[in-house]
Amino acid sequence: MASLLPPAGAVLLLVDLQKAIDHPSWGKRNNPLAETQIARLLAHWRSNGWPVWHIRHDSTEPGSHYRPGQAGHDFKSEAAPAAGEPVIPKQTNNAFIGTNLEGRLRVQGHDTLVVVGVITNNSVEATVRMAGNLGFATFLAADCCFTFDRKDWNGNLRSAEDVHAMSLANLDPEYCTVITAEALLDVDK
Repeated sequence: MASLLPPAGAVLLLVDLQKAIDHPSWGKRNNPLAETQIARLLAHWRSNGWPVWHIRHDSTEPGSHYRPGQAGHDFKSEAAPAAGEPVIPKQTNNAFIGTNLEGRLRVQGHDTLVVVGVITNNSVEATVRMAGNLGFATFLAADCCFTFDRKDWNGNLRSAEDVHAMSLANLDPEYCTVITAEALLDVDK
C-alpha cells in the first residue's frame, strides 16, 4: 500500500476534463466544486514545477460531444494544458489502453500519479485500476472528480454522490489511496 501522501514531484494526471462533460444530457452531478479544487491543485503543481499531464478523450462515436471537431472536445478552461504539458489522446475509457501513457511515464522515471477528472466510475476508475495494476503508486483526489446520477442493474436510480462513493470504495486501498485536495496541497510544505 502507498504512503498517505504522494512524494513531491508526482505526476498530476487530469482525465477527460473537456467541455463535453458540461452537456446537460449527462444529468445531475456531484462535487460541484471539483473544477475549483482541480484549479487549486494545478496552480500548486505548476508553481512547484511538478509534472502535469492531460488525458484527452477523442471519441470515435458519431454522436459524442467528446468527438474531435465538436465544441465539447475542447479542454475546460480550469484544466486547460499549459505550454509544454503533455496531452495524451485516448479513445477508450482507460488512459493506458491504446496510448503511449505507460511508456512515456516509465521513460521519464515517473512512478507516482495523482489522478483527477471525470467520470469517477468510468474513465477515472478504469485508469486508476490500470495504474495500480501496472505498479504505479496512485492517489485519487476524491473532491477533484465527479460523476452523475445513474440507474443500477435493477433499474433503481442511484445518486451521483452514491455512485461516486461506491467507485472510491472499489478503488481504495487496492488500486490507489483516496485523498483530498486539501491534503495534496500540503505536499512538500
